[in-house]
Amino acid sequence: MTNESYDYVIVGGGSAGSVLADRLSADGTHTVLVLEAGRSDYPWDLFIQMPAALTFPSGNRFYDWQYESDPEPRMHGRRIAHARGKVLGGSSSINGMIFQRGNPLDYERWGSDAGMESWDFAHCLPYFKRMETALASAPNDELRGHDGPLVLERGPARNPLFQAFFRASEEAGHKRTDDVNGYRQEGFGPFDRNVHKGQRLSASRAYLRPNKGRKNLTVRTRALAAKVNFDGTTATGVTYRRNGRLHTVDAKEVVLCGGAINTPQLLQLSGVGDSALLLSLGIKPVVDLPGVGENLQDHLEVYVQHSCKQPVSMQPYLSLWRYPLIGLQWLLRRKGPAATNHFEGGGFVRSNEDVSYPNLMFHFLPVAVRYDGQKADAKHGYQVHVGPMYSDARGSLKITSTDPAAHPSLQFNYLSTEQDRREWVEAVRVTRDILSQPALDPFSGGELSPGPSVQTDEEILDWVARDAETALHPSCTAKMGPASDPLAVVDPLTMKVHGTTGLRVADASAMPYVTNGNIYAPVMMLAEKAADLILERPPLAPEHADFYRHTPAVAPEAAPSLGRA
Repeated sequence: MTNESYDYVIVGGGSAGSVLADRLSADGTHTVLVLEAGRSDYPWDLFIQMPAALTFPSGNRFYDWQYESDPEPRMHGRRIAHARGKVLGGSSSINGMIFQRGNPLDYERWGSDAGMESWDFAHCLPYFKRMETALASAPNDELRGHDGPLVLERGPARNPLFQAFFRASEEAGHKRTDDVNGYRQEGFGPFDRNVHKGQRLSASRAYLRPNKGRKNLTVRTRALAAKVNFDGTTATGVTYRRNGRLHTVDAKEVVLCGGAINTPQLLQLSGVGDSALLLSLGIKPVVDLPGVGENLQDHLEVYVQHSCKQPVSMQPYLSLWRYPLIGLQWLLRRKGPAATNHFEGGGFVRSNEDVSYPNLMFHFLPVAVRYDGQKADAKHGYQVHVGPMYSDARGSLKITSTDPAAHPSLQFNYLSTEQDRREWVEAVRVTRDILSQPALDPFSGGELSPGPSVQTDEEILDWVARDAETALHPSCTAKMGPASDPLAVVDPLTMKVHGTTGLRVADASAMPYVTNGNIYAPVMMLAEKAADLILERPPLAPEHADFYRHTPAVAPEAAPSLGRA
């Protein structure tokens, strides 16, 4: 039944969808419908509004799609769980609230590909600035924004373990940095966070919720998109499932913002993808685009955990009997241990001289606990999350059913390349070097994980294969690039899906390469720029600001590369 028509139908009310909903409806001249498969991000829902409650929604079917990979061949056949937000705000409503742009050279790498010149750092910077209010940055900092909807607080990192970790990183030969999102990413220091006044500031809270009263903006939750409808190769609307019934809505344009898993899945269900795959499932191809679902990239991470000799860690706050008091303190004052994400600092380093910008990311936590809430067996502890940032491993996503509720096949191929395996060994050794420095001697009670029995390269790789988890950064499955690129899906100048009319993609799937950090900030930047391209407004003028570039100890004629593809 068709009884509605909008100018824009946005599929997905997550990070990118929240930005697009705001920007496309802002002038009041276009009607916009947002279809979100999950629930609303209710203001009274403590699990997604309280920063320290971030372990609760992950893995919970009321908030999480509960994806998992196929058995990973080089990780002992393990299926790796992938939490993705199934709620307004998407993964920004359940993630760790860490705001990292990535390195400027990530975007130089984007812009160096054919047809991608308008996505270099100079062209991306004004969109990063447009979305930010960076509270810890100076008003005259030309690299940071000061009046955007995303209010960014710098992690206080006052716990003595943070300060000892930062000193240890210097003792190990690394630098301190004032701002990993500013002039110099490389080094260690406090992180920007999507936490404001003790509460999670998701994309929905920043962009969508303040504007839900607009007459031209409709937000519909618990609406699962089943397919994009086409007349020939022109998208005409969306069929979605809600309350047990199928509904059809017409649109002048359909914008997919479901993320790196949902977006390629919906494209394939709609007949856009590899024709052989589609025909094998009885789906009539609309456009043969072999790149849909390919080029899948992610970050893998491990936790190097230590027990702590001094009673200064956050470990005691994991005791259930403390929860009521901690919760009450947050409810009444937005203060206390529940008012922080605890990911208040970390850093970025190069693990070898073959890379020209940091290939390892570190998050430090003054507590020894896994992302699912499982704590280490210690009265006090701390840990470092570490993993390579631009692995050359590539995976794929393929639907296995025409049912939109059926999860697709996800194969990431972790640890499948020589580069990946080399950098994993380096990652663990660099981490151990930092944690063994004198500044941490007064605190360290010994390594809990992986433990002293893991020493050789082979033992390290085996431990990674058995213990590593995803850092939850799936991306690049409908990448931007010119039509001449056999794996490109999205036109970088318009965000239109190649070979179609009226269909665009603006989310993590459109990234050509994963950035070297958490991907929330790059996704928001991409959506901000996509809004101008969709509305056919002149993009913001590029800003050629200076940023740190490492000078390697090589002969002047041996110019460093931007990083391995």
